[in-house]
Amino acid sequence: MAIVLGIDSSTQACKVLAVDTDTGAVVASGRAAHPHGTEVDPWSWWSACRRAIAEATADLTEPVAAMSVAGQQHGMVVLDSAGEVIRPALLWNDTRSAEQARALIERDGARSWAERTGSVPVASFTVTKLAWLAEHEPQHADRVARVLLPHDWLTWQLGDRATAVATDRGDASGTGYFSPVGGQWLPELLAESFGGRRPELPRLLEAGQAAGRTPSGAVLGPGTGDNMAAALGLELEPGDVVVSLGTSGTTFAVTDRPTTDSTGTVAGFCDATGRFLPLVATLNAARVLTATARMLDTDLTGLDDLALQAPAGAEGLVLLPYLEGERTPNLPEAAGTLLGLRTGNMTGANMARAAVEGMLCGLADGVDALRSVGVAVGRVLLIGGAASSRAVRAVAPMLFDVPVEIPDPGEHVAFGAARQAAWALTGDLPVGWQPRSSRVQESTEEVDTPIRANFATARYGQYGM
Repeated sequence: MAIVLGIDSSTQACKVLAVDTDTGAVVASGRAAHPHGTEVDPWSWWSACRRAIAEATADLTEPVAAMSVAGQQHGMVVLDSAGEVIRPALLWNDTRSAEQARALIERDGARSWAERTGSVPVASFTVTKLAWLAEHEPQHADRVARVLLPHDWLTWQLGDRATAVATDRGDASGTGYFSPVGGQWLPELLAESFGGRRPELPRLLEAGQAAGRTPSGAVLGPGTGDNMAAALGLELEPGDVVVSLGTSGTTFAVTDRPTTDSTGTVAGFCDATGRFLPLVATLNAARVLTATARMLDTDLTGLDDLALQAPAGAEGLVLLPYLEGERTPNLPEAAGTLLGLRTGNMTGANMARAAVEGMLCGLADGVDALRSVGVAVGRVLLIGGAASSRAVRAVAPMLFDVPVEIPDPGEHVAFGAARQAAWALTGDLPVGWQPRSSRVQESTEEVDTPIRANFATARYGQYGM
């Protein structure tokens, strides 16, 4: 038996799982919160990571043999020539670089970006944040000697800082200056977007390749992005589509071939195994439910109760849930909009139902977008905090039009990182660790109202999209 650690450094917290490599059983865990905001001092991640690891390992009798970090994608960590952080990191959900994203697309064209990088720039991507830095903080941009992603930076802290910084193709593919097809950095594209500056980029590791060792001798896996790690944790196969309902919403699958979408809806990322991970992301998922519950002066259980009292379609009430702007569709300056209000449907139950349906409609559109680039959709695996909602489980089968399954609750990202750590330790990717899942019973409710059509009509009327 060997014990490995899977580390999930997410937007909200650092979560650590200690896993037995023989069985895939979780033997201990730890958690520490991250500060709020869309720009964060990376040292706060390091502090949280250390606390979470200490909690997870406090009662272990076996030494930790390996560990790996899965981090939130796209974050911009900039270092000077001494390796010191220049300014707080800009996170994926910081939309201040929306104008720079538009300018990059106007400069090169959406098709060119999709063909070169697999994706079309949006405000989430690192390349747009660097373009913003060059324009708005040139004094900081001039000092940048190295650009890292959150997981790269944490892996570097965990290992020997004298060793070159490393990353994997999965997380690298979300920067906007990496070629998923060629498996290589695009430094010329980075320089074009960063005012001619050419910072050093991490060395690229192969899937399962060790990045180094910790001071205690534990093997360090290459790490990856959070969505790539979730795919590892669930042991995704072609035909499986994950719909993740966390702070953000993501819809993704694994494929053997790269995808290209010049509309920018589907990001053509790489996964953590040598395959590809086409993904659609929304900025607003579980927080749509928590915000609606707060507005209705209830909690999430009360929101479920209300939503299940309302009929499908919420009697014509439609919520476009772009509470923090939106990434898909690309509406970074948008706000949430409630449409279809009439005296007869202005009830708390309909509002709760509209929130659940609005959140899920955006993700159902994401599943359709994956189909449009050739992704097979055989079933949907619903994960994330909001997957536990009774109302979500009732509505999801109506909207996704394929069987919906709920994997056993767990920290799927950290679990995937642990699986990657075991791979780096032994040279073999373990199989059979995936959590069990249960199929959601399809609703017997007669649905006369075209929920998704109403949602699409409302969005077109409001934004022409």
